[in-house]
Amino acid sequence: MQSSRSVASASRQLEAVLLGTLGVAAFSLTLPATKLALHSLAPIFVSLGRALVAASLSAVCLAATRQPRPRGTQWLRLASVGAGAVVGFPVLSAFALEHLTSAHSAVITGLLPAATAVMAVLRAGERPSWSFWLACLGGAACVLLFAWTQGAGGLSPWDLVVLTAVALAGLAYAEGAALTHELGAWQTMCWALVLTAPLLVAPVIWAAPGAAEAGPQAWAGFAYVSLVSMFLGMFAWYRALAAGGTARIGQLQLAQPVLTLAWSAILLGETVGVPTVVAALAVIGSVAITQRVR
Repeated sequence: MQSSRSVASASRQLEAVLLGTLGVAAFSLTLPATKLALHSLAPIFVSLGRALVAASLSAVCLAATRQPRPRGTQWLRLASVGAGAVVGFPVLSAFALEHLTSAHSAVITGLLPAATAVMAVLRAGERPSWSFWLACLGGAACVLLFAWTQGAGGLSPWDLVVLTAVALAGLAYAEGAALTHELGAWQTMCWALVLTAPLLVAPVIWAAPGAAEAGPQAWAGFAYVSLVSMFLGMFAWYRALAAGGTARIGQLQLAQPVLTLAWSAILLGETVGVPTVVAALAVIGSVAITQRVR
């Protein structure tokens, strides 16, 4: 009996790791795919249009599985998830990518796991050790130093835009993680998408006229961020978190900035210099510490 339980546990952990790896691989292409879409499509169309596509698919899934509706304050908490993860991060990162390379942005967004941890700590009223805060400050310092040195002796306003996007996403993910205990993992993001969708229709229609002239690469990028980044990748990732645990599976996300750098070089032909790689590795190291000492 004990042996069969051990085998089942090991199998569940292996499934979680494989699904988590699939999710991280899917998300690592988000910035390069967004950059491709922005070659011919407006930032508002790309960032909010992808959410509308994902919201439509989410509505079908919720209806098909007859998920119970959120109640009371859960709607307000879902609104905060939507404000950060569905609107804030996609919109701000899309506008920033018109002025920054995908590789450059990948270094800054590498702070997202640490930002999520900080928001979760503040939300829960936890009092982590000094090493947690030191690691967070170290990661932020690496990002700011990188942005400063790569910005000809100063921080670009678009670096600050990406940092703001990371903060909003961290808050949304922390609130979303808390809601998963009440609504379920994938259900939380689906409800956030459905709740936010009505507010996105008018901006997407306003930004749509130029879409008719977009090329196949732009549409391929848009299709990816809509179907994979905002929908299919979410299912794999949240299933992995539920099966393997947030702390354990969250470690896999440390590989995401490096994968994004590789995709940026392969798909976009961006130059990934030594400072970019060093900064990415430094951020990954600091985030790894925050995940462990929290």
